[in-house]
Order: sequence, then structure tokens, then C-alpha cells
Amino acid sequence: MIIAIAAIGAIAVATLQSTVAPYLRIGGAQPDLIFVAAVVWTVVAGIDGGLALAFVGGLTIDLLAPRPLGSTAFTLILAVGAAALMARAATRGRYLAPIAIVFVLSVLNSIIYSAVYGALRSPIALSDPMNVLIPAAVYDAFLAALIGPLAIAIRARREEEERVGW
Repeated sequence: MIIAIAAIGAIAVATLQSTVAPYLRIGGAQPDLIFVAAVVWTVVAGIDGGLALAFVGGLTIDLLAPRPLGSTAFTLILAVGAAALMARAATRGRYLAPIAIVFVLSVLNSIIYSAVYGALRSPIALSDPMNVLIPAAVYDAFLAALIGPLAIAIRARREEEERVGW
């Protein structure tokens, strides 16, 4: 059930990323909504839903945008795997973990995607990649700061409802 919800949510978020996110650009930074959603889901709720979000969302973005099919899904799955490992190591800082993990992995995800895209098509021409990657990572971390605590609160409330009251 959770994986089905994640897959449906991935299609909705990927559609938002393809249609609305270009208008949310601040300077040169554009949010990567599906990346933020997949990493936050992985950190808060576990890798199963995060992988579903990454795979379905990545394929949806590749179909909606002129990208090589599977390239976004591949990089998002790598990011979700890294997020699961980092979340396991970051047992403290429950509210700060999604923010820090999104920031670090946003830079790595963009670098890996550029390499994958360059291998499948022509390389992406960036004169100074860090001038583009760091503002985008800050933007993604800001979105994780908005979404992360909300997701943690929803998860905690759901766990309270699942407990047996004696």
C-alpha cells in the first residue's frame, strides 16, 4: 500500500517538476522536487517508498522532458540508496537529518546526472559547475526544511495510531 502511494505521489511530483518547477527558479537555481521528495521519504519512512518514488518519478520526468530514458531514475535510485545509508548513520538529529542529507546528495546527484547525461548524449556545458550546483543544493535543502518536519510529524502521528492501546 505504501509503495503504491509512493508511486502515485511520484507521478504527481514529477508532473509538478516538469510544469511548475521551471517557474520557481531563483537566480540560476531550480528545485528538484522529485529528488527532495524521494530523499525525504527515504530518510523519514524507509527505503521501500523512496525507491518507488525515485524509479517511477525518474521515469516520468524522463518521459516528460527530453532526457535519455532511465537516466534520471538511475541517478535518483543511487541517491536514495545513499540517503538510506546516511539516514541509518544519522540516528540523532531527527529533524536536521533530511536537510543535511538532501544538501549533500543534491550536489552528488547533479554531478552523477551530468556524467550520465554526458555519456548518453552530448556533455552539459557548464563554465563553473559549483556556481550552479551549490545554489540548487541550498534550494533543495530549503525545500527539505519545509517538507522534512512535516513528514516526520505525519509519520509520528501515524505510528501513534498503529499502536495498540492497553
